[in-house]
Amino acid sequence: MAGCVRASSDQATYRHAPSGRSWDEPTLAPVVLVRGAEPLLTERAVDGVLRLARERDPEVEKVELEGATYGAGQLAVAASPSLFGEAKVVVVRSAESGTEDLMADLIAYVAGPDEETVVVVVHGGGQRGKKMLDTVTRSGAPVMVCEPVAKDAEKASFVVGEFKAARRRIDAEAVRALVDALGNDLRELASACSQLVADTTGTVTVDTVDRYYGGRVEATGFRVADAAVAGDAGSAVALLRHALDTGLDPVPIVAALALRLRNLAKVASMRGGGLTAKDLGMAPWQIDRARRDLRAWTPEGLAAAISAVAQADADVKGRPATRSTPWSERS
Repeated sequence: MAGCVRASSDQATYRHAPSGRSWDEPTLAPVVLVRGAEPLLTERAVDGVLRLARERDPEVEKVELEGATYGAGQLAVAASPSLFGEAKVVVVRSAESGTEDLMADLIAYVAGPDEETVVVVVHGGGQRGKKMLDTVTRSGAPVMVCEPVAKDAEKASFVVGEFKAARRRIDAEAVRALVDALGNDLRELASACSQLVADTTGTVTVDTVDRYYGGRVEATGFRVADAAVAGDAGSAVALLRHALDTGLDPVPIVAALALRLRNLAKVASMRGGGLTAKDLGMAPWQIDRARRDLRAWTPEGLAAAISAVAQADADVKGRPATRSTPWSERS
């Protein structure tokens, strides 16, 4: 059948695929499992598979099934060859919320999938449908992992990847500023990257990011923390007053300061050996900056600052302070 999405050419890879691949490494196979709790990444994973299918056949037909409303036999109908023989990509959404009929039909389908069709099973995480998931993974079907991007280093890598895909450059401080400003929401972070690519030219700098997003709550808190950690008390107090005068909740300010001090403590712990940047879960630029900042700190001063911030955190949240872990005991 000329022009169809033939997964059979990838069959050897399909049968011996690794247990997990990144969301941005799409592949074609009779069945592809997209698994994880980050909606933006699952959408991109599905789009990546569909893009590959349409590169093989621009006329490929996309069919969507919803797990929660699935009825018996729908998968077989959706995956079967169409009247005119067009290739198909069948996307099964929200399999974690799927009906018992869906689970049974997927298990049966994996045993003998149609080689002309790509079925993408999207599972948002958790153990519901475990038998179905085990059946799919044991078959050797590719598994695209879309877990939440939680660590700052992962968010920074995501931003760098967005700019690299757009063939644009962004400097390290600008990456940090963007993560500080919008890192709590990956979709918003991706949207900001797209806006900066569309609205600017040349290398994106920290000044560019500040011009677009410097007014965000998270960025304001981090500017206060940056000045305080750098020992610029005058600027730190001025920024703090401005933040509070404009209605900023003190909780994220204290949280930003605590994060900066924790990073200093983590990097200080590397001096004793045995820990790597990967162990600390920090991006290289974060470690470089912490090393520069540590030149102005003594172990005693850092310990005192961490205790003071712990007390401040308790005060702004209206609860008694607990004993903070000394910086020398932190990893």
